[in-house]
Amino acid sequence: MTMRADAVFEGGGIKAFGILGALTEAERRGYTWVNVAGTSAGAIVASLVAAGYSANEIRTLINSLDFGMLKDKYWLNRIPLIGPALSLWFENGLYAGNYLENWVRKKLDAKGVRTFKDLVIKEYENDPKFRYKLVIIATDVTRRKLLKLPHDIKEYNIDPDNLEVSKAVRMSSGLPFFYKPYTLPYTSPGKQTISSFIIDGGVLSNFPVWIFDSDETPPWPTFGFKIVESEEPLFPRVNNPFDLIKAIVSTMLEAHDLIHELDPRSRVRTISIPSIGIKTTDFEMSSQLKEKLYRVGVQAAVNFFEGWDFETIRTLYFKKD
Repeated sequence: MTMRADAVFEGGGIKAFGILGALTEAERRGYTWVNVAGTSAGAIVASLVAAGYSANEIRTLINSLDFGMLKDKYWLNRIPLIGPALSLWFENGLYAGNYLENWVRKKLDAKGVRTFKDLVIKEYENDPKFRYKLVIIATDVTRRKLLKLPHDIKEYNIDPDNLEVSKAVRMSSGLPFFYKPYTLPYTSPGKQTISSFIIDGGVLSNFPVWIFDSDETPPWPTFGFKIVESEEPLFPRVNNPFDLIKAIVSTMLEAHDLIHELDPRSRVRTISIPSIGIKTTDFEMSSQLKEKLYRVGVQAAVNFFEGWDFETIRTLYFKKD
């Protein structure tokens, strides 16, 4: 039996393998996706789902990805000893991020998806909130603002229909200090033009499970796919400036959205997937660990759906009087 649902994917870098495991189990149970959203690595998964890839197909694509190529260095970074520091100083990031953007563009092109116009839902094309099948979260650190793409791209004088999906994914995946920020010109109401730096959406919301909520009782469920960390406190060693940068990024992206975690409405629709100690940028993770994380995701979804009843959840948490 086919059932409609929305899906929201948390960021988490390489830990997306756990999300794919849970997504595979949800699809095995007959769920198809109406609207999807994501942040950072979750934006990559969401974009591929929106383009029409199944969870198993996405797993195959990501398994074939050369994760070493995600670290596309600037020439400055190749200078012995001082290269990384120079890249941070002059480029505001260690790596360019071009390989990631081009990889996503190629996979979307294969499904006939280039811009958000290709992801307009005909049934909702006149509804600004639900016009697009895909919503991607990014952060404008210059304006200190959460961006919901493509909707908010009009603030930069770009037609949302014309925004390339791969560019939006790259904006959302801009890990602070890791990738160079994406730059967009913004003209303020006072006609002053500034350069806005766009980085990882996880800085402001790594898990926007609320994004498809409305004032109406939902006709189908929204499922959140979230990586949860160990309850044991982690105290990373900080021996140099780069260790400090890693600790800052980890704190921003892995200790986020705690308010929503405590919200019962968010908790009852979230598939919580243990991270098994894997970190966001562990791109050199072995195939065995990737498979283990995937299986952990499958089991997390099995556990979740054993107690899932949409009508009860809708009545208790979403029913409007």
